Amino acid sequence: MIAPHGGKLVDRILVGEAREDLMKRLADIPTLVVPDEIAGDARNIARGVFSPLEGFVTSAQFAGIVNNERLPDGTIFTIPIFLTVDDPDAVAEGQEVVLVARSAPETPVALLTVSEVYEWDKAAAAESVFGTGDTAHPGVAGYHARGDWAVGGTVDLIDNDRGVHAKHNLFPAETREVFAERGWRTVCAFQTRNVPHAGHEDLQKTVLGLVDALMIQPIIGKKKSGDFRDEIIIASYETLIAHYFHPDRVFLNILPTEMRYAGPKEAILHGIMRKNYGCTHIIIGRDHAGVGSFYGEEEAIEKFEAMAGELEIQPITIRGDFWYCCTCGRVASNRTCPHEGEMCLPFSGTEIRAMIHSGTAPRPEIMRPEVFEIIQQLGDPFVP
Repeated sequence: MIAPHGGKLVDRILVGEAREDLMKRLADIPTLVVPDEIAGDARNIARGVFSPLEGFVTSAQFAGIVNNERLPDGTIFTIPIFLTVDDPDAVAEGQEVVLVARSAPETPVALLTVSEVYEWDKAAAAESVFGTGDTAHPGVAGYHARGDWAVGGTVDLIDNDRGVHAKHNLFPAETREVFAERGWRTVCAFQTRNVPHAGHEDLQKTVLGLVDALMIQPIIGKKKSGDFRDEIIIASYETLIAHYFHPDRVFLNILPTEMRYAGPKEAILHGIMRKNYGCTHIIIGRDHAGVGSFYGEEEAIEKFEAMAGELEIQPITIRGDFWYCCTCGRVASNRTCPHEGEMCLPFSGTEIRAMIHSGTAPRPEIMRPEVFEIIQQLGDPFVP
């Protein structure tokens, strides 16, 4: 099986006596309220999703990622996973702090052992990660809204609850066990934040001719307004898989993190995380993890291909504009099909969203009727 990123799958989940001992002294440890997304990052660090990170990045790690796309030891890492505070005196070096999520301040999430508190340059970090300083980019705006001080330190997980989508939230160590038990040597990850249309299905089934199995892994967490709600994405894929996929070749498992919309650099991070889950391949498509017109259509593909040798997880890259061709009678693209105009049914995200919003069923060549029906049953499908 493919090795975890950096050679080690991190496991900092407190269990047994270690957790019991901490719980006995919990009342004496100060708490720090953090956004839900940061609490989620703490869970992912401890569960090995962000391996080889053992905690929120230190100043040396932050600088290495922002300036060189690498950790100090040379391991590729393109987006810092960091915690910020408004007041540098909120925590102190060497201090233990219990992190609690803003939405549930009564529940201790993780123990942070602070190694340092340092200033960070918001503008420089945003320019590096997102390739722009334009605050119209949601990621850039998000960086500028964060605290002026970053806190580095190791994380030990107290609350290992899997959340409302528990049955689809296996951790990296667990998906690796599943892949091994099923004899899957090559597994391709499919990253998504959308409901599936026929173009997605065609791509996924094409890839299943190249690898042993497919792990469909939607991002479940904070997204921008207009994206699909988490439960809609999961239910639509459950429906599609139940009706149209061989059950021994597809695995649905969520990735509980936020979308960062960092385009090429987020494509690399997506590959790193899926490598930790045990995937040997990942589909990198047009404008992967992009937003608006901030990135070139094949920029993420080019970046991933350039780094694939070191990353080890291999990209399956999909180029071209896709549609359903009524003449060919199948999904086609401008790289495979000479037919244009009225003979082509486009996979337009804008048009599909408009039809879902109005309750108008797309043609079955565009979206499976069972998928459309489940979306309609679950109410407003979009993030407000």
